[in-house]
Amino acid sequence: MSKVTCDMAMSVDGFTAGPHQSLDQPFGEGAVDRLTQWMFSEPEQHAAVIENITAAGAFIMGRNMFSPGRGAWDLDWNGWWGEEPPYHAPVFVLTHHPREQLTMKGGTTFTFVTDGIEAAMSQAREAAGDRDVAIAGGAETVNQYLAAGLIDELRLHVAPVILGRGERLMDKIGDTTLEPVGDPSGTSLVTHLTYRVVR
Repeated sequence: MSKVTCDMAMSVDGFTAGPHQSLDQPFGEGAVDRLTQWMFSEPEQHAAVIENITAAGAFIMGRNMFSPGRGAWDLDWNGWWGEEPPYHAPVFVLTHHPREQLTMKGGTTFTFVTDGIEAAMSQAREAAGDRDVAIAGGAETVNQYLAAGLIDELRLHVAPVILGRGERLMDKIGDTTLEPVGDPSGTSLVTHLTYRVVR
């Protein structure tokens, strides 16, 4: 049976991005290299984990993960990933500002959803069919879906760093129980943890 998953790289103190996110620093000050170094320095050792991150049939992300802007759209902006994003599937972007669907190389389409997390979930489930739906981030979007009880499996990739400030995961999500699935794995750069979200 398909499920709703979420993969998040984070610091030991729970931050998925540093403060002051911008075009030049999309993960905020001092975060990107420290949180995701394992993906680029040790790709062979984490190949299965990396493959799972993009294996879903559809994805949901927040506006902040798609674009550095917050107001009306810059229509020349097509995401952080170049002409062929890594998703190769439908992606539903939560936003307050309407925008026409964007089709990219490799099978990724970005659909901009203005009527909330439940509407995005409904569209993503339909698009994914019998495959999983993945909540791709950022932290605020993941927190909304956790608070609504709409994530089945949470996969955390914890880097051994302390950021101290920024965008925090698990903030204001209410009473939530996480049940470990399998054993932790990883290297000196990251620990991979999988949890079933118990409702």
